[in-house]
Amino acid sequence: MTQTISTDTLERLASRVFDYMVADHSALTDDKSGMDCHGSDWGMDINKWDWNPGVGVIAISHYYGASKQPEAIAFLTRWIEANREKALKFQHVNNMAPFTIFPDMFARTGDEFYRDTALEYGEWIIDELVKTSSGAFQHGGQWHEQVWADTIFMVILFFAKLAKMTGNEKYADVALEQLLLHLRLLEDTETGVLFHGYHCDGHHLSAARWTRGNSWIVVGTPLVLAEIEGMRAVPEELISRYRKLVDAIMKHQAENGLWSTILDRPSYYQETSGSAGIGCGLACAVRIGLLPASYREATRHVLQGVIGKIKENGEVTGVSGGTPIMPTIEAYNDLSCYPTLYGQGLTLMLLSEFL
Repeated sequence: MTQTISTDTLERLASRVFDYMVADHSALTDDKSGMDCHGSDWGMDINKWDWNPGVGVIAISHYYGASKQPEAIAFLTRWIEANREKALKFQHVNNMAPFTIFPDMFARTGDEFYRDTALEYGEWIIDELVKTSSGAFQHGGQWHEQVWADTIFMVILFFAKLAKMTGNEKYADVALEQLLLHLRLLEDTETGVLFHGYHCDGHHLSAARWTRGNSWIVVGTPLVLAEIEGMRAVPEELISRYRKLVDAIMKHQAENGLWSTILDRPSYYQETSGSAGIGCGLACAVRIGLLPASYREATRHVLQGVIGKIKENGEVTGVSGGTPIMPTIEAYNDLSCYPTLYGQGLTLMLLSEFL
């Protein structure tokens, strides 16, 4: 039986993780391995408009929803004011991630700027964002005809929140359609887990069963369904695929509650952000009834493993750098680990679920 962690302990840990996120990290060096796409100075740079700070602010918003800490919403207000001019209509789902907090900020503040901006960008995405020949949103940039697991968290969650904000079922339909498409296209039929990406000429690129990629969908699915509850019936296929995915992922969990950076390579290093995302997804899925209560014990096991990766100053360790689809499965194990906003963020979301 996994030991229960007190609310006081969870609150202290969440506060430390949050404080580390919003602190000044400009002194970080640009360390990286030969396989890294970014240096470590990129990991904690929150004053950009991209997926890494986007996941960070989504997590801070989730933290505020669980804790009502005034420092959290104050930071989000300042961050949007300081960075909103950087937002561009750009053909890449990573640039959409920060908008996910806008519907919630409108609900909390009544500021019409959040509502109007969310609607403007939501309509732009529907009308202009390139879709692959499969009908799924293209990940973007130079990755033509590619579908990535990341998209569910970076843009589909935004549509679910937009649906809740407006009551418009059109946005709920987009969220459900894209979620189901990604589950179908990324599935490894042999194991039940998901590949990192899919190319629409019919293959899965390096065919990596990447843990953080799986976590984007494990956590994104219940968050999406929680937002659109009562607006549309959830397809049975989606529920069945999600439960099959979770059960397949659980087969690869290590004794300490974590997962290797590649699910089916237990000799590879354990990766905290993907493990935290899976744990948060399990907890949220149990909370909304997508998974039965019997999964709660497994979720606590993940929580304990992730807590062991949090340093006294709130830094979350064991987080791999920004990860495109790597050329080989082995290349994932060569990526450097350093603190990142998505690593802090997914850990903060896991802690928040238990609050």
